[in-house]
Amino acid sequence: MYKNRAASGKNNISGTNIARIRKALHPKVSQRLLSVKMQLEGIELDKNAIQRIECGARFITDIELKAFAKVLNVSYEELLAE
Repeated sequence: MYKNRAASGKNNISGTNIARIRKALHPKVSQRLLSVKMQLEGIELDKNAIQRIECGARFITDIELKAFAKVLNVSYEELLAE
Protein backbone atom coordinates (compact mmCIF):
# COMPACT_ATOMS: atom_id res chain seq x y z
CA MET A 1 0.00 0.00 0.00
CA TYR A 2 1.30 3.43 -0.96
CA LYS A 3 1.48 6.02 1.80
CA ASN A 4 1.69 8.91 -0.67
CA ARG A 5 -1.67 8.47 -2.37
CA ALA A 6 -4.47 10.99 -2.12
CA ALA A 7 -7.70 10.09 -0.32
CA SER A 8 -9.17 9.24 -3.73
CA GLY A 9 -6.53 6.52 -4.19
CA LYS A 10 -4.80 8.46 -6.96
CA ASN A 11 -1.10 9.28 -7.06
CA ASN A 12 -1.77 13.01 -7.39
CA ILE A 13 -4.53 15.51 -6.66
CA SER A 14 -3.82 17.91 -9.51
CA GLY A 15 -4.26 15.58 -12.51
CA THR A 16 -8.03 15.99 -12.59
CA ASN A 17 -7.63 19.78 -12.47
CA ILE A 18 -4.99 19.71 -15.22
CA ALA A 19 -7.36 17.73 -17.46
CA ARG A 20 -10.32 20.03 -16.70
CA ILE A 21 -8.33 23.20 -17.35
CA ARG A 22 -6.70 21.79 -20.50
CA LYS A 23 -10.08 20.79 -21.97
CA ALA A 24 -11.57 24.23 -21.19
CA LEU A 25 -8.86 26.15 -23.08
CA HIS A 26 -9.74 27.86 -26.35
CA PRO A 27 -8.45 26.94 -28.81
CA LYS A 28 -8.62 23.35 -27.60
CA VAL A 29 -5.35 21.88 -26.30
CA SER A 30 -4.71 18.16 -26.77
CA GLN A 31 -2.54 16.06 -24.47
CA ARG A 32 0.05 15.99 -27.25
CA LEU A 33 0.08 19.80 -27.56
CA LEU A 34 0.30 20.13 -23.78
CA SER A 35 3.33 17.83 -23.80
CA VAL A 36 4.96 20.03 -26.47
CA LYS A 37 4.28 23.16 -24.39
CA MET A 38 5.78 21.44 -21.34
CA GLN A 39 8.86 20.47 -23.35
CA LEU A 40 9.29 24.14 -24.31
CA GLU A 41 9.47 24.83 -20.56
CA GLY A 42 12.21 22.20 -20.21
CA ILE A 43 9.96 19.42 -18.85
CA GLU A 44 10.26 16.21 -20.86
CA LEU A 45 6.78 14.66 -20.79
CA ASP A 46 5.24 12.75 -23.66
CA LYS A 47 1.51 12.39 -24.39
CA ASN A 48 1.36 9.13 -22.43
CA ALA A 49 2.86 10.77 -19.34
CA ILE A 50 0.24 13.54 -19.56
CA GLN A 51 -2.48 10.89 -19.78
CA ARG A 52 -1.13 9.05 -16.72
CA ILE A 53 -0.92 12.32 -14.77
CA GLU A 54 -4.48 13.30 -15.68
CA CYS A 55 -5.93 9.94 -14.64
CA GLY A 56 -3.90 9.94 -11.40
CA ALA A 57 -1.66 6.99 -12.22
CA ARG A 58 1.57 9.04 -12.10
CA PHE A 59 3.09 11.24 -9.41
CA ILE A 60 3.85 14.89 -10.27
CA THR A 61 7.03 16.62 -9.12
CA ASP A 62 7.00 20.19 -7.83
CA ILE A 63 9.01 21.24 -10.89
CA GLU A 64 6.37 19.73 -13.19
CA LEU A 65 3.56 21.35 -11.19
CA LYS A 66 5.24 24.75 -11.56
CA ALA A 67 5.51 24.26 -15.34
CA PHE A 68 1.88 23.08 -15.62
CA ALA A 69 0.74 26.23 -13.80
CA LYS A 70 2.76 28.41 -16.18
CA VAL A 71 1.68 26.61 -19.36
CA LEU A 72 -2.00 26.52 -18.33
CA ASN A 73 -1.82 30.10 -17.00
CA VAL A 74 -3.25 29.24 -13.58
CA SER A 75 -2.03 29.33 -9.99
CA TYR A 76 -0.55 26.41 -8.09
CA GLU A 77 -3.53 26.62 -5.75
CA GLU A 78 -5.97 26.04 -8.61
CA LEU A 79 -4.06 22.93 -9.67
CA LEU A 80 -3.98 21.62 -6.09
CA ALA A 81 -7.64 22.34 -5.23
CA GLU A 82 -9.63 19.25 -4.32
